[in-house]
Amino acid sequence: MASPPAAAPSSASAASTLLEQTVVGSRRLSNVLMAAVVSTGGLGFLLTSASSRLGRDLLPIGHPAELAWVPQGLVMGLYGLAAALLATYLWAVIAIDVGAGANQFDKASGTLTVTRRGFRQLISVTTPLRDIQAVKVEVRDGLNPRRRLALRVQGRRDLPLTRVGEPMPLVDLERGGAELARFLGVPLEGV
Repeated sequence: MASPPAAAPSSASAASTLLEQTVVGSRRLSNVLMAAVVSTGGLGFLLTSASSRLGRDLLPIGHPAELAWVPQGLVMGLYGLAAALLATYLWAVIAIDVGAGANQFDKASGTLTVTRRGFRQLISVTTPLRDIQAVKVEVRDGLNPRRRLALRVQGRRDLPLTRVGEPMPLVDLERGGAELARFLGVPLEGV
């Protein structure tokens, strides 16, 4: 069976009792590009600040040595320091691959196991399949769009199944939700 597009292709056993979906974490091209841009910008600000302080142009463009150390060079150094800290955080998140994991639906044992990689530990949630009431498709457009699959679980809040990030295509979201609902034998909500 195919899985929702936010997850990698799933595998189902011959008896269709096991469905496993791999979820992509923060190790994505968009995050790597953003970290590279922030790193480059931060390095530029730091070199501008150093040029201002030393009185020599350390950058091949412009003439940052002509800037007064106080306040322009000092402020550029603070911007560079802030960018370096942000870049360090972004590269750490990418290296750890925060959010990566899997959704494993096992009809033989009657359990759902959702695992995700956190900053310091692996997060794992196990739920009996009998407690799953429905598969929810959530679609919200606007300034902060959200398109995700979640499970409505008895006695708990909704359990999200798809990755956080850019919204997935609506057709893939609906198809993945319908296939999961059919596999679990529960209704599909929100379509």
